Amino acid sequence: MTAERSPWPALGALIAGFSLIVLDMSVVAVANPAIMESLDAGVSEVIWVTSAYLLTYAAPLLFTGRLGDRFGPKNVYLTGLVVFTLASLWCGVAGDIDSLIAARAVQGLGAALMTPQTMTVITKIFPADKRGAAMGAWGGAAGVSLLLGPVIGGLLVDSAGWEWIFLINVPIGILAFALAWRLVPALETRKHSFDPLGILLSCGGMFLLVYALQEGNNEDWSAGIWLMIGAGVAILALFVWTQSRNKDEPLLLLSLFRDRNFALANVGIAAIGAAVTAMTVPSYFYLQGVRGLSSMESALIFAPLAILTGVASPIVGKLSDKAHPRTFTTIGFVLFAVSIVGYSVLMEPGSELWMFSATAAVTGIANGMAWGPLGAIATRNLPVHQAGAGSGIYNTNRQMGAVLGSAVVGALFVDRIAAHLPGVGTGGGPVEGSAVDIPAAVHEPYSKALSETGLLPVAFLLLGALACALFVRFPERETDGDGDGDGERAAGDGTPGPVLQKADGTG
Repeated sequence: MTAERSPWPALGALIAGFSLIVLDMSVVAVANPAIMESLDAGVSEVIWVTSAYLLTYAAPLLFTGRLGDRFGPKNVYLTGLVVFTLASLWCGVAGDIDSLIAARAVQGLGAALMTPQTMTVITKIFPADKRGAAMGAWGGAAGVSLLLGPVIGGLLVDSAGWEWIFLINVPIGILAFALAWRLVPALETRKHSFDPLGILLSCGGMFLLVYALQEGNNEDWSAGIWLMIGAGVAILALFVWTQSRNKDEPLLLLSLFRDRNFALANVGIAAIGAAVTAMTVPSYFYLQGVRGLSSMESALIFAPLAILTGVASPIVGKLSDKAHPRTFTTIGFVLFAVSIVGYSVLMEPGSELWMFSATAAVTGIANGMAWGPLGAIATRNLPVHQAGAGSGIYNTNRQMGAVLGSAVVGALFVDRIAAHLPGVGTGGGPVEGSAVDIPAAVHEPYSKALSETGLLPVAFLLLGALACALFVRFPERETDGDGDGDGERAAGDGTPGPVLQKADGTG
């Protein structure tokens, strides 16, 4: 990419497609009742409309990140966008639940092809010391899309039908393809050898683990689920062992974790992914089940969260380029945890809803301090030719965090319901079926169960805050002239080469 060409239009083109991916993680939740009625499906079947997407999205991310290094991130991104858009059309015209689930699985594969390439392109076209603002815009778009999903879904389902939550992707996908084709540069590729055994073990282990975590509550955490979790962990452990023994070109570059900030940023993104997922479950159950709001009304309560995430992310990202890596991220995680406590306190039958929205605004600012800077910190010291591998690892951890958060919050919710409303969860009470129409007589204990469940994300966020507090300052991009190797000169294209840190971790 020439020095005269601004990288920002390319980033805008990538965000247009990436936002679709994130939006489709949350947009379906509000449409589930309409899908069930239209396609004559059961609860367990309609859950798979979301599960199939998350499963095929998460499992191959390590592999798809490397594809971009080999065939070019622009080419792989455009291929994924075509797959995603065509699968969206298939979803919209599906005549039965099995077809819809199959289409969502293909849609997830398209998303898996696209996601790592967005971070790879940002890493390659933005200089390291300007990458924070770019990652801030990227992270802000992700946060806003995830939170706007229920709002957009509610509007489309109410006005045009559930099919349009998928069909709307088609014209947007075509536009995003045209923008990326025109604005995203074709970047240099390197010849990579692929690791068939690593691909098989990583995809197989991820599939078993993600499937078991998603289905654990539905199967009442049966022995079969725990065996599947054990098998998934064992296969992934075998995968890591084979990667450590691979002397050619492993799929998982364990050497990347020698960079302290990269390793810690992966802990942080997994923690915030788990926290965001775990936060939404009790919040929406409270707003709809206890306060009687519709899906769209309850989503609008969180509008300040989405708006301020979008506003704060690029601003914080730009400021974070000059700040110590731990500054904004640690504050963001702690502020997020404080807002979670606020939601828990407010989960009472008579609390003021405007206070819920005010707390959501605080969460938005906290998100803006975390999402973008984490991405910039993770990629800051990555060698350019390993950007795809690093992006794949980072996005895999983000998705795994989201799946883990969803599974754990579901299990805790069932446990808290059993504690405060004995027998209700198994006897056709408010836990089963719709989250609305909770009898007034049980609002108090039901709110208490939700309040206690809602504190779960605090544990994830404190772990993330600890990881961020351990970040070290970025090395100088040029040597200090005494040859002590404190840093290396930046590559000619403005991206960093390998950077070594001192033994004490100070860089």
